[in-house]
Amino acid sequence: MAKPSSIKIKLESTAGTGYYYVTKKNPRTLTDKMVVNKYDPVVRKHVEFKETKIK
Repeated sequence: MAKPSSIKIKLESTAGTGYYYVTKKNPRTLTDKMVVNKYDPVVRKHVEFKETKIK
């Protein structure tokens, strides 16, 4: 069987709260780092989440 093309990534809040989402992305189509506006429940606002590696 072929390996799956998507990899798991961690989207970490830029607000500095330590809150994060875990999602998948296809590195063949999205070559640069993901930056997404999502909800951070700690600060109760929509903030930017930037991609980091899962340790």
